[in-house]
Amino acid sequence: MLELTQTQARYLHLAAQGLLVPPERAATRLSLRRCIARMQLLQIDTIHVVARSPYLVLFSRLGSYPAPWLDQALAGADLFETWAHEASFAPIQDVALHRSYNQQTRRHWGLMRGKESEAKQRVHLDTLLMHIESNGPVKSSDFERQNGQTAQSGGWWGWKDEKRWLEALFANGELMVARRENFQRVYDLTHRVCPTIRDLVLPTAEHVHTRFIEKSVMALGVSQARWLHDYFRIKPRLKDADLDVLVEQGLVCRVPVQGWSAPGYVHTAHAGLLKKALGGKLTATHTTVLSPFDPVVWDRERTSAMFEFDYRIECYTPQAKRRYGYFALPILHRGQLIGRLDAKAHRTLGVFEVKALFIQPGVQLDEASVLDVAQAIVRCATWHATPLVKIVRTAPVALRSRLQKALKLISQAVAANEPGF
Repeated sequence: MLELTQTQARYLHLAAQGLLVPPERAATRLSLRRCIARMQLLQIDTIHVVARSPYLVLFSRLGSYPAPWLDQALAGADLFETWAHEASFAPIQDVALHRSYNQQTRRHWGLMRGKESEAKQRVHLDTLLMHIESNGPVKSSDFERQNGQTAQSGGWWGWKDEKRWLEALFANGELMVARRENFQRVYDLTHRVCPTIRDLVLPTAEHVHTRFIEKSVMALGVSQARWLHDYFRIKPRLKDADLDVLVEQGLVCRVPVQGWSAPGYVHTAHAGLLKKALGGKLTATHTTVLSPFDPVVWDRERTSAMFEFDYRIECYTPQAKRRYGYFALPILHRGQLIGRLDAKAHRTLGVFEVKALFIQPGVQLDEASVLDVAQAIVRCATWHATPLVKIVRTAPVALRSRLQKALKLISQAVAANEPGF
């Protein structure tokens, strides 16, 4: 087996994730579903200073698309919600794998708290189930707070009783999320959301563990063994020996990568991509912004090793300790992570505010690259229905005027209906 260079490995990873080249054609509902299937998971997060994360992850790969398509895919049972990497959408075809793992193996806080509620408040859970069976799907906001409860935000401790009970029933599989309304979960009986659920035979824990390893390899394109456990949050951290069976079965192959102290693993479904990578025939041409919850940056160690990019989500960091901003978006440019964009979409004003844009030390942008980055910002702003881009600060400082010049060129080109803009 020939050795992959680090650049070839990075391109193979991006190709598997759908981020190597721009989309060839306009997005469709089918391409959205295929995009999620390729990633295996789409992490859910509610922060929306720009678009909420799952919608932004899809935009990075599909380009402009109607955001309601994701909601409709969930309501149409093409997707379902589950605890996985964290709260995630997953293809409905994988429902048995996730139900098995969550019931038998996973020790996530949401599942653990659900079991606590089930043990202590089964009577209330059964009453709520009867209410849903008789009256149809519900969301937590349908229930008023009682007994002096006050509205709170935050974790489990701030939820009213009905919200905890709904989440407990979701955790143990008696309820599923039928759809979302204004991004609020709408819960219904599992057999009504997924009628085939009663006929499912849940696979063994061992089978699920192996399948999640295989799916992680496929989603990542190429990965060291030690990075694979994070994708589906399986335990423990994997070693090379844990992939011997998949290698022997011909499902996964070991590939040396220059500069890596351990081998990389590539799924045989990506044999064509691997051949192109080894032959230097993969070329990165895509420039876009990524969500802080994009699979490419889920694992800090992996992102650092593959991109020389140390990324941490700072929305959970005290403001005084933030370096780059509350919701800084990684900037992907032609196969490299070159910086971060701290942005806010002011929807009522139609303004996309670039509060700060930071370029990585040592990265030099020529005029073509500056134009690429400016176009990526404009595409994102336009998709948000905030077409007026306002750049407040950049590092280096001189980049601000160069970006403003590029934005002006783009505006003129769009007005003249020039192709490519």
